[in-house]
Amino acid sequence: MVDAAIAHPVRIPAAPWLRLLPPAARFSLRGDAATQLAAASAFGAPLSTIACRAVTSGTGAALWLGPDEQLLMVPPAAAPALIAGLGSALAGLPHSLVDISHRQVALQVHGPHAAWLLGALCPLDLALPAFPVAMCTRTVFAKAEIVLWRTASDVFRLEVGRSFSGYVVGLLHEIARELPA
Repeated sequence: MVDAAIAHPVRIPAAPWLRLLPPAARFSLRGDAATQLAAASAFGAPLSTIACRAVTSGTGAALWLGPDEQLLMVPPAAAPALIAGLGSALAGLPHSLVDISHRQVALQVHGPHAAWLLGALCPLDLALPAFPVAMCTRTVFAKAEIVLWRTASDVFRLEVGRSFSGYVVGLLHEIARELPA
């Protein structure tokens, strides 16, 4: 399904604090601890057992979104190998593995005002002590559901529903009008 996302790219207005990230293969994995342990071997790194934390392995990332839910992301070229590995590792285990690559786009909000820009319409405390690097969660930005992941002290990755991307980007640009020139 990554092909659908590549064939119909999202366009966003340029801003020094915002960029559209390259397409990714995304998989929603649901399963118990045994399932997640088996999936970790195919993913190439242990999946987080700490609530709301992301782990990275090479160019891939696994985000803890719930006690039985991980969002696995890899570059499109790595998707076939991950699917094959997960198919073998999860055989016989109760689980759900859904390709959601086409559903979302990834935005990066970065710079010294990143937390302020997002905090304007996100109900979470995005101060570094409250929302540290590697923290991730499902939340809202205004009326759009997002997955928010802090990848560095002044960098956030937003996984946004493709149909909501224009709405989210438009709101971010409106909020940014209050930034000093």
